[in-house]
Amino acid sequence: MSTTNPTGTTGTTGTAGVTGTTTGPSASIGATGGTSASGESASRNLKDQLGEAGSHLKRAAHDAGSAVRGAAGAAGEELKIGRAHVKADLADGALAGMSAAEQASAAAREQADVLMEKGRDLVDSAAAMIRERPIAAFGTAFATGWIIAKLARGNNR
Repeated sequence: MSTTNPTGTTGTTGTAGVTGTTTGPSASIGATGGTSASGESASRNLKDQLGEAGSHLKRAAHDAGSAVRGAAGAAGEELKIGRAHVKADLADGALAGMSAAEQASAAAREQADVLMEKGRDLVDSAAAMIRERPIAAFGTAFATGWIIAKLARGNNR
């Protein structure tokens, strides 16, 4: 006799139990009894497979979390290294700027000393000329004053 049960198995029944071809969801577990035993077995198998799938999902979630934590840790380490490099570069820049400022200050001081020396030499030279030729120095000063006065008066006359 050929029967079809709710799980989708078909076959012929006799005195020795269910025999024949098995198709449908219970094909992987095999049918060994009547329709109620087959349904319980399929239900148990479904629960087992869902439990196994759930454990695989939990493991995948755990592995993903570990990967994210690892990536965050690596990114944190890279950030620390990058921060150290930036600090070192800024410190090097500051030292180079301070060195340049010191060199500029030394060069300016040297130029100021040269100009002061030239000014002293000019004053000393003028003082020596006045001592050697006092009348010529007085005449030159008088003529220079007269020219400046004429220029300052302009066209008022």
